[in-house]
Amino acid sequence: MRKFLGAILFVIACTVFHAYARAADAVRVGFTIPRTGLFAAGTQTSMNAFELWKDRVNASGGLDVKGTTRPIEFVYYDDQSDANKSAQLYEKLITSDKVDLLLGPWGSPASLAVSGILERYQFPAVVGAASSVKLREIKAGNIFFVSAYFPDKLARTITDLLVNVGMKSAAVVTVQVPYGLEIRNFLVAALKQADINVMLDEGYPPAVKDMTALLGNVKNANSDAVLALSFPADTSLYMRQARELNITAPFQFALIGPTRGWFVNEFGANADGIITIGGWTPDRKEWPDAKPFYDAYVAKFGEKPDYSDSILAYQACEVLAEAVKVAGLDKDALRKTLATMTFNTLNGPAKFTGVENTGTIAGLSQYQNRMLQIIWPDSIATSKFIRKSAWSDK
Repeated sequence: MRKFLGAILFVIACTVFHAYARAADAVRVGFTIPRTGLFAAGTQTSMNAFELWKDRVNASGGLDVKGTTRPIEFVYYDDQSDANKSAQLYEKLITSDKVDLLLGPWGSPASLAVSGILERYQFPAVVGAASSVKLREIKAGNIFFVSAYFPDKLARTITDLLVNVGMKSAAVVTVQVPYGLEIRNFLVAALKQADINVMLDEGYPPAVKDMTALLGNVKNANSDAVLALSFPADTSLYMRQARELNITAPFQFALIGPTRGWFVNEFGANADGIITIGGWTPDRKEWPDAKPFYDAYVAKFGEKPDYSDSILAYQACEVLAEAVKVAGLDKDALRKTLATMTFNTLNGPAKFTGVENTGTIAGLSQYQNRMLQIIWPDSIATSKFIRKSAWSDK
């Protein structure tokens, strides 16, 4: 009996030891993401991309840490769409949770708040769905944005397309959150410089429930283009009420929301002609992981990835993984590698100039026959611009 009990205890001890060893060997990757609050509705596609990356890496044997493969474990928190809370949580991730690596928070306000924590602890982080000219201006050294959609660059890109397709006037409506307001400031200036007449320039609160009065002003402006610097919930509201008011501008742009699977499901033929940010496609042969990522995402989640936020989130993970393969987990070496290396991703090459990814092209896409096509710039375009067709009742 003593021998039998001893054997059982030995098996239990071995099981506990191996479980502990596996956990200890895991690379702990920390981040925050809004699961509640104002921005929560827009973050699931980013979270999906993070989870898919972790699953694919672990299934392939683990993360390559300078020649040694180790499994990935996430440590993440809901920042409740509160930038200050996100900053507090990143300090916790660094000091209490002692994570090995950091992905950035979701959104520009949280990134701005977190940047000071990263500088204090000299801990680099790669950010997906965010960008801010302010962080470029202060020359933050530990935060790296994979998004090519910095507000000033995006403003020029939109303006260049407007000029290219012969639009002479525009109405600008802006959700009053930091990213939208940053874009608006650069966009209005760029439009005026290009001699595009700004017929309307109005803002609206992020929790807007009715845009009828605002869109009535847009309709009365009778401009060639409507540029809605919108987030997902108000993009949906814009679409419904623009149809009700029969806004007929041939060029209609919505900032965030159209790249998500629900958009075409909700609006069907009315999605056609809508332009948005996004220069990604699963079909570009120069990006060998684009189609495998797309297929794996659909298989795991039963829906298409967001051609903007899902891609940015996954791209951030890929950049971090490539840097770790070269630099390991040493923070100084990792920072230097992020600052100097060119990374191959599912969205083409990424290379940082300061905080900004200047290697990836900022593209614009448009729904055509209920499918997103890249229409600008010409160097990555899969189709040409078409004028927004009449709204359908279906």
